[in-house]
Amino acid sequence: MILVGLLILLPLLAAVVLLAVRNSALRNALVVAASVAVAGLSLALLATGFTPPRDESDVPVHLIDRAMLAAEIAIGLFLLYLCVKHRRYFVGLLVVAQTALMVWFEAAYGGTMATGTHLFADKFSVIMALIIGIPGSLIAVYSLGYMREYHEHQEGLRDKRPVFFFLIFLFLSAMFGIVFSNHLGWLYFFWEITTLCSFLLIGYSETREAVENSFKALLYNLIGGLSMALGVIWFHVMTGGTGLDQMLAAGQAAALLPAVLIGVGGLAKSAQLPFSSWLLGAMVAPTPVSALLHSSTMVKAGVYVVVRMAPVFAGTKSGLLIGMVGGLTFLLASVVCIAQRDAKRLLAYSTIANLGLIVMCGGIGTYEAVWAAVLLIVFHAVTKCLLFLCVGTIEHRLGSRDIESMGGLVMSMPRTSVLLQVGIAGMFLAPFGMLISKWAVLKALVDCNPAVTGFVIFGSAATLFVWVKWLGKLIEVVHPLDNAEEDVPRSEVFSLHALALITVGICAGYPVISSLLIEPYVLDLYGHVTNLGRGNIVIMLIMLGMVGLFPLSFRHYGRNVKVLDAYLGGANTQGSRQFRGSAGAMQDVTLTNYYLADFIDEKRINRVGFTICLVLIAVAAGVSLP
Repeated sequence: MILVGLLILLPLLAAVVLLAVRNSALRNALVVAASVAVAGLSLALLATGFTPPRDESDVPVHLIDRAMLAAEIAIGLFLLYLCVKHRRYFVGLLVVAQTALMVWFEAAYGGTMATGTHLFADKFSVIMALIIGIPGSLIAVYSLGYMREYHEHQEGLRDKRPVFFFLIFLFLSAMFGIVFSNHLGWLYFFWEITTLCSFLLIGYSETREAVENSFKALLYNLIGGLSMALGVIWFHVMTGGTGLDQMLAAGQAAALLPAVLIGVGGLAKSAQLPFSSWLLGAMVAPTPVSALLHSSTMVKAGVYVVVRMAPVFAGTKSGLLIGMVGGLTFLLASVVCIAQRDAKRLLAYSTIANLGLIVMCGGIGTYEAVWAAVLLIVFHAVTKCLLFLCVGTIEHRLGSRDIESMGGLVMSMPRTSVLLQVGIAGMFLAPFGMLISKWAVLKALVDCNPAVTGFVIFGSAATLFVWVKWLGKLIEVVHPLDNAEEDVPRSEVFSLHALALITVGICAGYPVISSLLIEPYVLDLYGHVTNLGRGNIVIMLIMLGMVGLFPLSFRHYGRNVKVLDAYLGGANTQGSRQFRGSAGAMQDVTLTNYYLADFIDEKRINRVGFTICLVLIAVAAGVSLP
């Protein structure tokens, strides 16, 4: 219990201290120290065991409950003030409704809320703690150099780095609270803190676009939070329970509707249709925010609760409908990805899509699907974090995050290019984890409901097209380019290399991760477990060794590499940048990807997906009524 408490309290303490620190050198040292401590505690929890002592006799639970209620009221008043200030009255009504509902619940039932334990740490929560603690810490370190350059590029923006790092570490504390909370009221409290942090960080630049998008994120997350609050209250009123373990043990008759309501909160937080537009707008935030909140951790809180509810969803119509929301989100977001040139927007759609796969597995709820879902969470969190941070570094060097501007990046930014290629390979190439995970998802779906495999098959085909296009752009060489990465901050270099090593490492160490953490968790829940099999693991490791040789082929790029002119049928002019076309006209040599924008109507696809998924959610809630 000590390690669990420290993982929640240490980032909170670091956040408060960093808010008061104005000296840059001292702030940098504190961020590094806090990041090392958080990562170390996460690893220590893995090393020392998975179930801490459940004796809470020395913990002032009632005092903590009152402090949380006071904090919820304070957060509600703060958000209401901002809503009135910016004339977002409907959002303000949601804030009032949600806060009033929880205050009433505490006043009416606070004396009857009894649960066996408020905090716990099973194998799944340890996996989530590692995802929060290690990539989260690396993102905080990366932010040191990035945010300095960010303010140099944003003229007129006041330096709010103390607030930025306060929110980053407050968010890490809340995420640890979510994954370690057994008490549903505590889980809800930490859930709302992540909503607050996301809202403030999206609006960090204070531009009109940032403010608009921050309120959109707040709106959808408040809808999800209100649904979650209703689920918690319904379960307590019907059964008297307030524990996550009590909900899973209560049976489908008592727990299905609360699970669906909590699951809707998860759908909103993980930006599934019909809630997905908030995540796209969130890309206006600084890139470390996109990597931490909107790729590797906060959105994982959404799928975390859906996967937690998987035993309740298993074999039910409501679970199947929730799973179909995820499947349709995966398919439509993957198709829309094809038409994206903005790298961050592409990564946002890719995140929405892959989270849809996890939701699909959680809704299906079989032991094979849950095993695949946890695999997806692990591999996607690290790989997508690496991709977002690479794009942030590239944007500051090239002044653009347009994929077309990244042509020949293997020469202009050779080291960053290789790291980005590792991230892209991690998303779709064998034997990297995302492909393994999708294979596991397909196997799970074929075994339980083959009719829904089409979502995965066609969505995966679209993602293949997306990643191959981008990868090809990075390694094209049309003409010599100057090196643009000599001045990349060391904090960025360290974080990017560490994430690339972790991306490869978790693939190589996948059998250990599965046998030590994922398989025992699934076995505890279902009494059955699945795995890839020894033969497939051997093949995967052989392929990984071969892929490991790939970056070596680029070790000399940028160092006296001779680039020859392309042969253009004798029409070349001096140099390789232009050629003489028809009627002697001079033309620039360009290589451009296909984006199929004339065939892929993003707005129409999103409207259709919004409508269908809204209906599916409504029907899922309806059929779960007792």
